[in-house]
Amino acid sequence: MSRVPEPLTVGRVIGEVVDNFTQSVQMTVTYNPNKQVANGHELMPAVISARPRVEIGGNDMRDAYTLIMTDPDAPSPSGPFLREHLHWMVTDVPGTTDVSFGRELISYEAPNPAVGIHRYVFILFKQRGRRTVKSPSSRDYFNTRRFSAENGLGLPVAAVYFNAQRETAARRR
Repeated sequence: MSRVPEPLTVGRVIGEVVDNFTQSVQMTVTYNPNKQVANGHELMPAVISARPRVEIGGNDMRDAYTLIMTDPDAPSPSGPFLREHLHWMVTDVPGTTDVSFGRELISYEAPNPAVGIHRYVFILFKQRGRRTVKSPSSRDYFNTRRFSAENGLGLPVAAVYFNAQRETAARRR
């Protein structure tokens, strides 16, 4: 019997954005109206224009987490020379809550894919303490692995991604 491929590996999130990890914390990302993000599913730009609700599991409210939303396909999947573009960052999120309880270091920038199908990845890291994560200097040329190493975050504890592409007039009908 063959093993079902892991969606994050098939979607090249593991490999291009983060190293292989084992999910240890539940994370739910939901855009209004009730569009839950699932690995590899497509969401329309109109749905993702406002920041989503992100609920964090965990065992203890004293734990702190960092959420990163990034686009590894910027500006286009065939030429991602800006890899990665940082869309959102929230730190110091207490476990068992949602990101509204955290500290927003980089405000939410709605995805606006101009060319091709882009992957938008939500990555969750467990912090070693509060107020330990430093804000990156730029949204462009962001590197999740490097950022994790510089801030002592280690491997992710959860991740999920969705796909989006420019909404043409024909697709809006």
